[in-house]
This record gives sequence, C-alpha cells and structure tokens, in this order.
Amino acid sequence: MGKSDATGATPGERTRVIACGMIAREILALKDRLQLDALDLACLPADFHHHPERIAPAMEQAIIAAKAEGFTRIFAGYADCGTGGALDAVLARHGVARIEGPHCFSFYVGNAAFAARTDAHMTHFFCTDFLARHFDTFLIAPLGLDRHPELRDMYFGHYTHLVYLAQTVDPVLEEKARAAAKRLGLAYVYEHTGYGDLAGALQHAVQSGQA
Repeated sequence: MGKSDATGATPGERTRVIACGMIAREILALKDRLQLDALDLACLPADFHHHPERIAPAMEQAIIAAKAEGFTRIFAGYADCGTGGALDAVLARHGVARIEGPHCFSFYVGNAAFAARTDAHMTHFFCTDFLARHFDTFLIAPLGLDRHPELRDMYFGHYTHLVYLAQTVDPVLEEKARAAAKRLGLAYVYEHTGYGDLAGALQHAVQSGQA
C-alpha cells in the first residue's frame, strides 16, 4: 500500500493532478475553496510555456512516476498549450484526461465563450494573474526585451490590446497588468474571469475519480 498523506489517504484514494506551474496557485486556491482534499498536486515547470515541445515528454514521465507512487487517479492540469496534439497522444496512451481547451486563456474565459469570439482575439495579447505577477521575469527577460527594448515591435507589433484575464480581484496585480500594457505599447483591457472552466474540471476529476 502506498504512503498515506496528512489526511490518512493513500495515493490510490487521491487524484494526482499534474499541472503547468503557471496555474499552481489557482489549483491550490480551488482545492481550498471547493474542499478537494483528495487533490494531490504535482507541477511541471512554468517555463514550458515557452517550450511547448517539452510538455508531452515531461508529462509522460510524470504520469509514469505517479503510477509508480501508487496513484491510479491522474488528471492533467493542462489544455493543449501549443503541443499540437502531442500532449493528447501521451494522455491517450495512459488513459489520462486533461482540461478541455486550446490553452489556459480559453478555459479561464470559458471555452465556449472564448470560441465564440475567437476573431476578436486575434490582436489581443492575454495576461493572467501569473503573467501579471511575473511579467518581468517570465516574459520580458526571456524575450531579451530588458536588454533590447527595440525588439518590442517585432514581438508585439501585430497586437493592439493587452487583455488582463484576472482570476482574482487584486488592485496590485491590476496595476502591474496596466503597467505591462503600457510597456508593450498596447491598449489595456480588464476582464475578471475568475477560474472559468478550471474549477469544474478539477471538481469532476477529483470527485468522480475519473482519470
């Protein structure tokens, strides 16, 4: 029998959620809000957002490791996230489900609502709580814009708006997002989405025990 956690539950009685590090805070908030005590979180590096080709291989290794620990209920805390179907191929091989949608921006808005206005999003650069909080370290520095600000238009010239999809109501993060829009030369739009489809996906995965 696998090692039990602080509640006395063994791995076989919990659901291992293997998630993108970009949504770890949100998953933990929902775990607390929805009282999903059987949710066991493991995260892959947030910077895979910049390297989607790394997601599927890392997910496969994480699933194998979770099964070795005794987890029989596993859920992927990812949308497709730029993997072009590679993540789905891995998940199908292991019988693991994931959050519906092409990316986190979609499931935060709500996949149906996001799909209904896709054309309007073509010139929108999306920001979340995570991106607002880590704008300089996660976006500016990796793109080299701290050293070469002249590259800004090359990366963001086809965008017109920065749309802050806020998971929480936080004036500090809103000011950070507004400053990010100004730095990128984009108009600023605020939209409070909350957690969107993420909440229902996690609740279903944990309460049904369905991988």
